[in-house]
Amino acid sequence: MARLFALDQNFPQPIVKVLQDFQADADLVPVSAIDPRMAELDDWQLLLALHHHGRPWDGLITTDSSILFQPLELSVLIQTRLTLVVALEAGHNPVKATGLLFAHLAGICKRTRPDEAQLWRLQARTQAHVAPWDQLKTVAEHQNADASGLFAAHRLKTSSSQPTHSLDPRRHEYAPRRGPHPNPRRGYDTGHQIARVTPVVHVSAT
Repeated sequence: MARLFALDQNFPQPIVKVLQDFQADADLVPVSAIDPRMAELDDWQLLLALHHHGRPWDGLITTDSSILFQPLELSVLIQTRLTLVVALEAGHNPVKATGLLFAHLAGICKRTRPDEAQLWRLQARTQAHVAPWDQLKTVAEHQNADASGLFAAHRLKTSSSQPTHSLDPRRHEYAPRRGPHPNPRRGYDTGHQIARVTPVVHVSAT
């Protein structure tokens, strides 16, 4: 049975409606759609209103992290035994908040209980990038190999020498590019010619 959650006004309904079709864990209803007057309530009043509402609400989903530091709201949450879901670190980005919610929604719905108050703090910290060479070293460690050896065995060669990864000559051809590549991010290896793959279309005679 799908859970029943109220959504605060910060979640963009066009996106929510689209994503709703791809999950069956919860019915997400905007607070204003439950009762327009609820949108004017304080958070503790909203929790209490959901608790006494005719429909069996499981809880409230919000982006307002200030509720986590309000003793009145937390006390009412404990008393009503509802589930409160807070999308943290989303700032003023409703798209990010919606993504956070749907990434965790299934797990929350499986663990929500009507006899236990729950507080879920959703987070998605952005991590620093990883250097590809460091990842290659990790792969090498799993294979009991050396990263330099793996790179030498798998790197693409220029057309002037036999490529390690050969392409079917009936479908592709290698063509050397003369001079430095205008975009160094596109090159395989600094100081080498760049291999250009040109598709060749074969038409069979009937």
